[in-house]
Amino acid sequence: MPPAERILVTGAAGQVGSELVPYLRERHGPENVVATDLNPLPEALARAGPHLRVDCRDPAAVEDAVRRHDARVVYHLAAILSAAGEEAPRRAFQVNLEGLVYVLDAARGAGASVFVPSSIAVFGPSSPRDPAPQEGALRPTSMYGITKLSGELLCDYYHLRFGVDVRGLRFPGIISHVTRPGRGTTDFAVEIFYGAVEEGRYTCYLEPDTRMDFLYISDALEGAVALMAADGDGLRYRNAYNVTSFQATPEELARAIRAHVPEFEVDYEVDPVRQALADTWPRRLDDGPARADWGWRPRYDLESVVEEMLQRIRARTNPEERRVDAS
Repeated sequence: MPPAERILVTGAAGQVGSELVPYLRERHGPENVVATDLNPLPEALARAGPHLRVDCRDPAAVEDAVRRHDARVVYHLAAILSAAGEEAPRRAFQVNLEGLVYVLDAARGAGASVFVPSSIAVFGPSSPRDPAPQEGALRPTSMYGITKLSGELLCDYYHLRFGVDVRGLRFPGIISHVTRPGRGTTDFAVEIFYGAVEEGRYTCYLEPDTRMDFLYISDALEGAVALMAADGDGLRYRNAYNVTSFQATPEELARAIRAHVPEFEVDYEVDPVRQALADTWPRRLDDGPARADWGWRPRYDLESVVEEMLQRIRARTNPEERRVDAS
């Protein structure tokens, strides 16, 4: 992708968007990456480059944003996550599906390419769990999973029917440190680090032996950009490739943190909604096709993620450590 191409990111204030925007601006220039969201952007994002308020449920606003900023690539990240989707299923349907259609229509009209993340939530109780294959039974039982699976099919349709260059990844739980996630089922894997650093304890909403699949944010960003840069002729699956890095239970994650914070304590108050969702999701994704087709290789494992997260969060909460970290 040439540096001069304009990029538009929806959902820029979210967990992935708040880190993808600086990542793209560093590579393509701040003026070439437009950050959009319905919610206010973090101050640093707003100061660093062009931005505007866009509700992806408004087709005219989406089309205007893409055309006015001459976007050649759209990273469409705006979404309602799993647990929040169970609390407001109709809103999740509107944001996750109707919003996607409007983005695809705008991209079709402008000749732009699109990245759309999917999720491990597309799998359901009847899916193989370890590993979950690239192709197989997809019968999700959550509104979030239903919208993500429908979104994969919509993206395939827009590519086959209209020639839109749309691509995507099926993300497992993403662990990041800049923006706290918004009511997802795997959020404990982010919250637990803040609990360890800020309070020395954490109350987890999943059973201690619930095994889940994870990916560190740096690998997620690099994977998305690498997929968009790949030769489309070599892609067997545009929407969406399984990607993964490591698997862990809440107790295993807590144990890894205790290697650095020995006094850290974890207790459990199970949220039946999120536990039920986690029990239907795969323990591990098969990412063999992504490795074979476009060279997917994650860099982070459990140990390196624990070290990185603790260092980053300590640097943000402790000025002395921030100065050391920046030196």
